[in-house]
Amino acid sequence: MFHNRSSLRAAALSFLLSLILFAAVQPAHALDAISVRSDAPAIDLTGVLEFQRSDTDRIQVSTAPGTDGIVRRIEVRAREGGQNWIVFALTNNTDDQLDRLIVVPHYRIVSSGLLWPDLGLSRIASITPSTGDRPERQENPTADVFRITLDPGAVITFVAELRTDKIPQLYLWEPEAYKDKVNSFTLYQGIVIGISGLLALVLTILFVVKGSIMFPAAAALAWAVLVYIGVDFGFWGKVFDMSAGAERVWRASGEAMLAATLLVFLFAYLNLSRWHVRYSHITMGWLLFLGALVALALFDPAVASGIARISLALIAVFGFALIVYLSTHGFDRAVLLIPTWFLLMVWVAAAGMTIAGAVTNDIVGPALLGGLVLIVMLIGFTVMQHAFAGGGATSGVVSDVERRALALTGSGDLIWDWDVSADKVFTSPETEVLLGLKRGTLEGPAAKWLEVLHPLDQDRFRAALDSVLDQRRGRLVQDFRLRTPDGHFMWFALKARPVVGSDGEVSRVVGTLTDVTDIKNSEERLLHDSVHDNLTGLPNRQLFIDRLGAVSMFAKTTPNLRPTVMVIDLDRFKQVNDSVGIAVGDSILLTLARRLARILKPQDTLARLAGDQFGLILTSEHEPTRITAFAETIRKTIRAPIAFDGREIFLTASIGLALSDPQVPLTEEIIKDAELAMYHSKRIGGDRIDVYKPAMRARKTDRLALESELRRAIERQEITILYQPIVRLEDRSIAGFEALARWDHPKLGRMSPSEFISIAEEIGLIVELGLFVMDTTAKQLAIWQRTVRSRQPIFASVNVSSRQLLRHDLIHDVRGVMSRSAVARGSLKLELTESLVMENPEHAAQMLHRIKELGVGLSLDDFGTGHSSLAYLQRFPFDTIKIDQSFVRTSSRGARPVLLKSIIALAHDLDMEVVAEGAETDSDAVELFQLGCEYAQGFAFGEPMDADASLRLLTGEKVQQPRNRRQSIRNITTPTPPPAATTAPAAMPGPETA
Repeated sequence: MFHNRSSLRAAALSFLLSLILFAAVQPAHALDAISVRSDAPAIDLTGVLEFQRSDTDRIQVSTAPGTDGIVRRIEVRAREGGQNWIVFALTNNTDDQLDRLIVVPHYRIVSSGLLWPDLGLSRIASITPSTGDRPERQENPTADVFRITLDPGAVITFVAELRTDKIPQLYLWEPEAYKDKVNSFTLYQGIVIGISGLLALVLTILFVVKGSIMFPAAAALAWAVLVYIGVDFGFWGKVFDMSAGAERVWRASGEAMLAATLLVFLFAYLNLSRWHVRYSHITMGWLLFLGALVALALFDPAVASGIARISLALIAVFGFALIVYLSTHGFDRAVLLIPTWFLLMVWVAAAGMTIAGAVTNDIVGPALLGGLVLIVMLIGFTVMQHAFAGGGATSGVVSDVERRALALTGSGDLIWDWDVSADKVFTSPETEVLLGLKRGTLEGPAAKWLEVLHPLDQDRFRAALDSVLDQRRGRLVQDFRLRTPDGHFMWFALKARPVVGSDGEVSRVVGTLTDVTDIKNSEERLLHDSVHDNLTGLPNRQLFIDRLGAVSMFAKTTPNLRPTVMVIDLDRFKQVNDSVGIAVGDSILLTLARRLARILKPQDTLARLAGDQFGLILTSEHEPTRITAFAETIRKTIRAPIAFDGREIFLTASIGLALSDPQVPLTEEIIKDAELAMYHSKRIGGDRIDVYKPAMRARKTDRLALESELRRAIERQEITILYQPIVRLEDRSIAGFEALARWDHPKLGRMSPSEFISIAEEIGLIVELGLFVMDTTAKQLAIWQRTVRSRQPIFASVNVSSRQLLRHDLIHDVRGVMSRSAVARGSLKLELTESLVMENPEHAAQMLHRIKELGVGLSLDDFGTGHSSLAYLQRFPFDTIKIDQSFVRTSSRGARPVLLKSIIALAHDLDMEVVAEGAETDSDAVELFQLGCEYAQGFAFGEPMDADASLRLLTGEKVQQPRNRRQSIRNITTPTPPPAATTAPAAMPGPETA
């Protein structure tokens, strides 16, 4: 036994050495690389492909010699376990980088074969290059398309894994040339399908009108041709989204139905059942056989297609012989059919040469299908000779429709009239004038309208007309877009009714056209504004969350997809706004948004979540290292200086990352996780990137406790309303107050709105808090007005947040407050900032007009700091403008009077009163009065005070006003502020929000 084992080992070793020696002696077979020229739009590589087959899922091939003349050996592993391969090599001898498309069609009628034909299938599973990245597969329902890039001087060998053992054709296309080819064929295919569909529809209508058997036979043939060319052009694949295997079944079934309907038409048109009974038996047997082919196509499409093709050729040959025989025996119908059937014989001969490979031109396939439609059209003309042999139609119904059209003309609407029997559309000349078209452009067949209809509206328009014709009743209501000569579209609304003739068929469809372009544009603008940020055009938080849900659904079907959510918050951006103004701050945000958008890929989503906070859904990067590198790129992009007014502004950002877990469903919680990481970065000092860790949630307990305490603050009467005086500059009397909210926290002391308003907005408490402030202020205003009787009643201003304005319940809240407090009309004023009303200007305009009708005044706060105040100022019913304190406190004393005078003059021209914020000294008040300003507020006239102090101020129990102003000025110049527990901090009216 030991001796036998030794012999076996020796034999195996000898065989292995022989293989190694054979491999060393055998020279490596090198491919000839095909030179790709930059001026060549397409190169046919079909003849240079090297087909190989492997016994396993791996293959080793020799590459084409590189620039160094070395032939290398590479091994490729099949991605789908295939064993059929093709190998070819390409070289770029030019000095430019070349992008090319490798195109392998799924199906070509050329050389497809008669018996067991090749009915089409996806050919290439993958392509592996000898060097460089794997070619990217392009989406294409009718071909395998891969994009490759050839560097200058590169020699690349490509190994393609095949799904079948056949390649009908392999072309190397220049991308734009291939696009032009596809577009030209698409136009041709659309025309052919449109003609075929219209022909099938006309023959079907003819079948309904006439009861002879030849008409349904002709209509069935037309529909079979429509089905067949729709499959060959890939039309049904776009409609039904069928797989490649299903397309083979459809193609085989279409060929069987084509043969069957052609046989039925020949039998019905020649009326063979009347005089030749044996023809009926033969035809019936043949039809049963072809029907069985349709069932066979479900199991073996190739066999069914081969038999159908043979059957089609036999029908053409025997049918022509039968037609000639009957023509010689005086059968008139056969004589009329000779030209059409002769053309069919020519078509069958050309198709036979094509599938046999005798004709290989690329346009022969579409040409054959166009010829088939032409044959059916000739058959339709032949049938129509019999349809209209009995005379024309009566004109009674036509006159009635004309009278109705004349009646509609008096209404001033645009008339739309479709004469169904003549297939001619008439519309008012004003329609073509609106579109800028030549007179008569829109007159003609209904299908002619498809040329000027928007591509997305063509199917709906066609289906709507078909539905009216089928149902013979109802009302046609259709919105569609018509193209103008310069390429843009206008919206029209069509309202029409069918007119049914004495024969029960629709003879006319008459109605009106209305130009609804402005309405549609308003709807689109409202829809866009509701989900996009008004300043940057980026998605807002609602759309960002919706996109996150879509990515979540997509991630379930793509295991490798790991979305990452980033929250980007600018550091100390409020100081930038205070320094350069809100208008410049908006420009900076717009600049940053554009910068960030440029470094993103199309599959990523950037949104503006809040004022200076952005959100990002990153799906283009999956590796953690690349994700953090991308976040670092964002950080550097934001740090790049922004030039403004001869200086540079430097910004930093705190970035929080939340990586998704494939085992955990993707929800909105990931946004909160990213925000936690961002807040952690900001607390440490900002200008850094932090990835969310579960331990960060423990640090949020303080904020959660604050949120919980804020929910109970109103119930515990911890929210205090302070009132800052607004002085009438003419006589220095108190004209009104601005209500400012403070939170007397039991542990933290008095807190300003900047510390708790943002929390109230986030947890949804801002609406309840705003209603509380509004109601309390209204009741206090009623007390002031009852106590102090004056020629002009005391007024009070209350700030409104975005959450309140966007709610339809704000009207109800204001109505309730006014009913509970008897205040003078217009004395309770709601203050809104420019940025607030510009978040959704259409909605804001409607809400403000309705609020104005309730007897509430409206004040535009922070005027002059927004980005579009002048454009929308006349649209909103404001009665007061509050000049932002940045204009009053500006350091440029020379520019201040010019700016203030312009704003005040603008307000007076619009019949609005002016309140200036930030008046700190007596000289400020004097200057504002001289410029025409009616009211002012600021430290010069007193700090925010409680209700009792404000009432004492009104009744004269407080110290005289001049002394109060000097004291206020001293308070401003003294660096030590009063204690927070006893005196409210200095109020800044601009940013305060109740």
